[in-house]
Amino acid sequence: MRPNPLGRSFTAGVLAVSLSLFGQLISAEPSGWPTPPASETSGPQISGPLRGGTADHTKFEALKGPFANGSEVTQACLGCHTETGEHFMRNIHWTWSYTDPNTGQQLGKRYLINNFCTNSRGNEGMCAQCHAGYGWKDETFDFTDETKIDCLVCHETTGTYYKTPNSEGHAACSVMLEGKPPIDLVAAAQSVDLPERANCGTCHFNGGGGDNVKHGDLSTALIKPPRSLDVHMGVDGLNFACSACHVTNQHVWAGSRYNVVSKDTEGTGLPGQRSDVATCESCHGLAPHPVDSIAAFKLNDHVQSIACQTCHIPEFARGGVATVVDWDWRTAGKTRNGEGYHEEGYIQGNGDHRYTYKSIKGNFTYDENVVPEYDWFDGQMRYTTIDTRFDPNAESIEINGFTGSREDERSRIWPFKRMHTWQPYDKGNGTLVYTHLWGEDEAAYWGNYDMGAAIEKGMADFGLDYSGEYGFIETLSWWPITHMVAPKEQALACGDCHTPKDSRLAEVKGVYLPGRDRNRWIDILGTFLVFGIFGGILIHGGIRFFSPKGDQH
Repeated sequence: MRPNPLGRSFTAGVLAVSLSLFGQLISAEPSGWPTPPASETSGPQISGPLRGGTADHTKFEALKGPFANGSEVTQACLGCHTETGEHFMRNIHWTWSYTDPNTGQQLGKRYLINNFCTNSRGNEGMCAQCHAGYGWKDETFDFTDETKIDCLVCHETTGTYYKTPNSEGHAACSVMLEGKPPIDLVAAAQSVDLPERANCGTCHFNGGGGDNVKHGDLSTALIKPPRSLDVHMGVDGLNFACSACHVTNQHVWAGSRYNVVSKDTEGTGLPGQRSDVATCESCHGLAPHPVDSIAAFKLNDHVQSIACQTCHIPEFARGGVATVVDWDWRTAGKTRNGEGYHEEGYIQGNGDHRYTYKSIKGNFTYDENVVPEYDWFDGQMRYTTIDTRFDPNAESIEINGFTGSREDERSRIWPFKRMHTWQPYDKGNGTLVYTHLWGEDEAAYWGNYDMGAAIEKGMADFGLDYSGEYGFIETLSWWPITHMVAPKEQALACGDCHTPKDSRLAEVKGVYLPGRDRNRWIDILGTFLVFGIFGGILIHGGIRFFSPKGDQH
C-alpha cells in the first residue's frame, strides 16, 4: 500500500513549524552558560585544580648547570621532587602499555599497530621521540630507571626545547633535524612551570607523523586558538591548558583513548568537581542546559542518547590545519636517481603546503572542516593486534573498531574521524605485521625501500611467525572526536538531524528519528491530528461568530 502523501506533508509541516520554534528558542540568549563571554586578555593558561608553585627556579643552584644531557636535568629535578619519579613511571606516557580490563587485550603504543606509520615496536629509535623519556632504542630500555624520565618535554616554557631521535637512521630521515639550533638545557630547566598546550601538543598535535595527521581534532592551531575554534582553549575565552580537563593525580592523567567514558552518569559528583575522568559531564553536569524553555528541556533529554560532542563539534580539522583521511602505502618506495623524494600537492587553510607523497610513506589525502561520521558508542574500542588472525582474502579490516547500540544503556551517538589506509600484512597467515622502518641497518625500509626485507626483520626481531608473502590490505580506524568544541551559537540545530534529507544522523540505525524517518501509521495519525486541530478551531470560531453577544461558551 502506498504511503499517504497528504498525511506525510501535514506531518512534515507540523514538524517544520516545531523545528522552527525550537530553533528560535535555542537561539535566544539564556544565562550565557555553558559558554562564558570572551575575555579581552588571555593571561596564563588555566590548569584546572593545579596551581603553580611559588619557587623561582632560576635561583636553584642545582639548575644552573652545566648539563651534558636531559637526564642530568632530571636528576636535578628529582633532588627536590623526590617522589615524582616513582609516581610518573606508573602512567601510560612512560609505560606505553595498557591492558584492557574488559577484553584482556594488550594495548599501548609499545605493542599496537595503527594505520598511520604502522608500528612503533622495533622503530623506537624514531618513534620514541614522543616517549616521555630519554634513550629508548630497543627492548633493552630500562623502564625502572627514573633518571631517564624527560621532565622538560612537559614542563619547560621557553618553547625552544625539542626531542631528537634516539638513533641516527638513514639519510632519508636524518635531514629532518638539519638546521635545528642547539638546546639550551639550563634555560629550559630554569623555565619550568605547569604544562601548557604547546607542551602536550609537542606529541599529541603531531601524532602519526605530522601536524593533525592522526586525531583530526588536535593540531597546532590549538596552541593559541581563538574562542571560535575551541571555547575551552580559546585565548580570548577560558584559555584552558590541557590539564584543566585532563586533570592529574600524582602524574597520572584522566582520560583514555583505550577506555573511553562514552556516557557519564555521575556528573560533577559530590563534593565538588571529580578528578578521575575527563568528560563533559564532570564539569557541566547531567543537565547542562538551563531549563528556561521547552527547547532546553528537550536538549537535556537528548543527553541520554546523544554525546555532547555530537552537537557541539559540528566539524573537525578546523583552524586552517588539515588532517589525513587516506594513506596509501602501496605507492611508497619510488625513487628518483636512486634517492627518495617528496611532493607537495595540498595547500591547507592557513596557507601551509602539505606533502601528498613521500617515498618513505606513500600517498596522502587531506581534508579540512570535516563533518564527522556518527554511530552508537559504548566506549569500548576493539583492536586488531599483531596476534589477531583474520581472513587473508578479506577486503578490509578494522584496526580499531568500536561497539555500541541503541539497546545498550552505556551507549550514546558519538562523532568519529574515519581513517582509511592501504598497508602491508602477512598474506599467507592473515595477520598484520611489524615493519622495520627506522634504523641504520640494511633492512630498514626508510633507507632501502625493500618492504619484504623490512617486514621479515620486523617480525623476526620479536619471534613472530611470518609466511614470507606480504600484500596490502585496506584498513579502517575510528577516532572519537572530543576537541575543537565550537561556541554554542555554532552548535547543531534541530533541523540538522531532524530532516528527511541530508540528516547528520542519516546512517545511525536502531532509533526512530522524527523528521528523518517515516512511518505509515504515524503519518495517518498526524493527518488526523492536524485535521482535528483545524476542525476544532473552525468549529469554535463558528460558534463564537454565530452566537448572540453575551452568551457563555
